[in-house]
Amino acid sequence: MLTINHSEVMNLHNAIRGARNPLNSWARSDSYFDEKGSFTLGENDLSLAVRLRKAGSDHRKFLRQVFVSVDITAPMYWWKEYDTYKVSTVANSTSTMHKIASAPFELSQFSCDKMDESTLAVMTYIVEQLELLRLKFLETKDKQYWYDIIQLLPSSYNQMRTCSLNYETLINIYYARKNHKLDEWHTFCDYIRTLPYAKELIICEE
Repeated sequence: MLTINHSEVMNLHNAIRGARNPLNSWARSDSYFDEKGSFTLGENDLSLAVRLRKAGSDHRKFLRQVFVSVDITAPMYWWKEYDTYKVSTVANSTSTMHKIASAPFELSQFSCDKMDESTLAVMTYIVEQLELLRLKFLETKDKQYWYDIIQLLPSSYNQMRTCSLNYETLINIYYARKNHKLDEWHTFCDYIRTLPYAKELIICEE
């Protein structure tokens, strides 16, 4: 399971202006902000952006200046793969170490949507045990119970992170993960496709 919230794309207007710096071609820029404050690439600027996108990473440096901020909630087993992308990414996560005992354990906190009935029964038992350990920790403050929780916690536990990326990083993610066996990656790649000008600047479809 993976969910997306509070997605925002920023700085496209500055990035496309910078893309014209090498040839001093600012006079050809035809992009604009509409009456709602949304930025729209004009025909000239979009054509330039697509040409640079197709020319390779050395030429499309402007895409590193198109920023994305998004809240992602996903299981720890997905975050371990996401953490491969350390270049041009920043993330602030909810704290497993500090806040793991602050709320009751429930099955809804885990990604178990693909489990069969027998496995789900085992998972339910584990969650019940985690809740017992949590209550014992709160009652006694014995760090042993805290360690029991941390080391028993399944990798299906969902964590929310506020992530910052850019369009260049999203290109790398999309083409590396769009055919991955994890459904969470398909959900994330579907999200990438919804971003402004993703078809032209990230996916680069004809």
